[in-house]
This record gives sequence, structure tokens and C-alpha cells, in this order.
Amino acid sequence: MTSLDKLKCEACHSGSPKLSDEVLAEYMASLPEWQIINPNGVNRLTRTFKFSNYKQAWEFSNKVSHLAEEEFHHPTLVLEWGKVTVTWWTHDIRGIHLNDVICAKNTEKLYLS
Repeated sequence: MTSLDKLKCEACHSGSPKLSDEVLAEYMASLPEWQIINPNGVNRLTRTFKFSNYKQAWEFSNKVSHLAEEEFHHPTLVLEWGKVTVTWWTHDIRGIHLNDVICAKNTEKLYLS
């Protein structure tokens, strides 16, 4: 399996494959703080990032927004005082694509920078 650090997002369409449970589990090992949730029967990757104040949370949400525009892949962002919840999934396939895992890893990098 290729390291997430070496992968780039690819164009995705409604016929693109969801990640299998086995492959997703392998990638999740490198994203230990992320969870798989399943609202309305659609798997999604989610994580809440904590900050000391609203301004730091807001600045982080802006960084994630820039990442989303660069990758042309857009998460749900929930901005609150001292925290931002980021949720990645691929609408067209109603599930988790490799792009979502790549973006989750890149979100981690933004948080650590």
C-alpha cells in the first residue's frame, strides 16, 4: 500500500469505487484520531481539532478551505469556539474514496504545521 504522503487526489465521478473496508482499515492506521461515522447510511471520515480560542479555530478552518479548493474536494466544516470538526466523504459515490483519506491526511499536516 502506498503511503498517503505520496498520493495526490484524482478526478472522481459517480462510477468511482469506494474504498473497501479492508483498504480503509489499513489507511485508518495512519489516521488514528479520525473516526468513521455513518449518518444516513453513508460512511464519512471525521475528526474534531481543538484550539485555545476562536481565532485559532477560524484560522485553521481557512487553511482547510484553501486545501479543499486546491484539491477541488470539499469537506463539511463546523467551526465552534476552540474547535473545528472536519468531515470528508465523496458525495458522488455516497461513501469514502481514496481522495477523502488523502485529504484527511493533509488536514492532519495543516493541524501540525
